[in-house]
Amino acid sequence: MSTQSRLENKARSFGENIESDLASRFLRVVEVAAIASAHTMGQGERKLSDQVATEAMRQTMDSIPMRGTIVIGEGERDEAPMLYIGERVGAEFPDGREVPEVDIAVDPLEGTNLCATGAPGSITVLAASERGGLLNAPDCYMEKIVVGPSCKNAVELDAPVSDNLKNIAKRMERDVEDLVVIVLDRPRHEKLIADIRAAGARIRLIGDGDLSAGIAAAVIGTATASLRADSRPRSRSLSIRSGVSVVVQSRLTSAGDL
Repeated sequence: MSTQSRLENKARSFGENIESDLASRFLRVVEVAAIASAHTMGQGERKLSDQVATEAMRQTMDSIPMRGTIVIGEGERDEAPMLYIGERVGAEFPDGREVPEVDIAVDPLEGTNLCATGAPGSITVLAASERGGLLNAPDCYMEKIVVGPSCKNAVELDAPVSDNLKNIAKRMERDVEDLVVIVLDRPRHEKLIADIRAAGARIRLIGDGDLSAGIAAAVIGTATASLRADSRPRSRSLSIRSGVSVVVQSRLTSAGDL
């Protein structure tokens, strides 16, 4: 096979494996957004922190060879100037070679208040898949339970908190009293907090940054058993630490129900 043919075959297959072809480019996207927002850390301007992260992320995305669609972003089209749901991002190859179709979910700065006050825990977030691989969720609240692999099928959205905690403890070969549940500190979670404490588990309240806490709950060694919170793209979630991979159950909920 000639060198030219090999190059043509390689070009035609670009993007078939998102992890190998695009992961390093997506890493650059979140790095640039993180650096941009870091320059505003501690200035007390949460909107500015989010703005610079969003602008940096959007600009860098347009350097990536892909036909990307934002399926979860900064809001609906009339609510956000960029990275809104349905926005097209990415670039074409100058020579016209094919580029992959990609669905993208982003939060340019998760934990804007944390960044604005100089507190730790804010992160920039991007998830990507082949076209159709991510839930194209509307801009609303969502009830979620996120568990590690050892707790698969051990929790239910409609089950009482005490039952879920007992099932989690059983799967993790621990007592309920050994579990630590991270809860987003909001008035609407008062009953949830009471139910968790009544079941015997411990709680760590956080003001912001539940996505980081959810990731921590899925990683061994963080001393976190679960997360219960709500956030945009609008989730009320329970996340159980027991390994690296996670299983997600979800149900859409109107904002007025929370």
